[in-house]
Amino acid sequence: MKRALLPVAALLPLTCVAPAGAADPGEEIARAQVYRGWAFDTCEAPATSTMSAWRSSDYGAVGVYVGGRGRHCKKQPNLDRSWMRSVDDQGWGVLPLYVGSQSPCVHAKNKQDVRITGDPKGQGKAEGRDAVNRAEALGIQPRSPLYLDMESYDIKKKACADKTLAFVRAWNREVRSQGYLPGFYSSADSGVTHMQQARRAGVEDLPEVIWFARWNTAPDLYGEPALDQGSWFPHRRIHQYRGNSKETYGGRTLNVDRNLVEAPVARIVT
Repeated sequence: MKRALLPVAALLPLTCVAPAGAADPGEEIARAQVYRGWAFDTCEAPATSTMSAWRSSDYGAVGVYVGGRGRHCKKQPNLDRSWMRSVDDQGWGVLPLYVGSQSPCVHAKNKQDVRITGDPKGQGKAEGRDAVNRAEALGIQPRSPLYLDMESYDIKKKACADKTLAFVRAWNREVRSQGYLPGFYSSADSGVTHMQQARRAGVEDLPEVIWFARWNTAPDLYGEPALDQGSWFPHRRIHQYRGNSKETYGGRTLNVDRNLVEAPVARIVT
């Protein structure tokens, strides 16, 4: 399927316009750098030559797994400051993902050994600091987003959901205190629904940006049923609408997840 370009697909200065009843975007996110268009994410950061070949695609941003004890592809042989500068020079936007400790009631079998244990606030703070350290080591500057990847979990189990939310809020506070924007990736029907419920309840220290996974549907940022229309608006949403898609551009093949983006991307040290 050929993906149609959005009317605007570029790095844009973030505006503060919001609908009636929506939260003020705030000074930090108002100065972020926003990408509007198509993005892919893949387990291992591709070689810079592959990234160059993929400039022939409709994609303009890439999700990169920068760290965390739950990161599946741990070695990441290509990922360093030089890689970041190279893809930035090529014109790519970068969406940094951090796969830290997972919910105590996470569904995925391969995440059972990285569940939140003990004090969720202390663990969330420590891992938030680790996310910032890893971002700094890669040349990702403050006012960049860092997206916490929390895989699908059982939000109906209150004790588990409460512990997960405490971890997420502590992670957010630490990331925000260091000048970065805390984002959150999860499935629409679990973690994203949970964050929306917390928002309705007036909970503080929630993510600034939401990256929701709802696969095998048309890409749609503002029609997601798990989210209220005025929540995480404007320029604060990413829809991962398809997973495990094998695609080839410029003679280079990758297995990717597809995303529609209107959200901040990383500022890279040049």
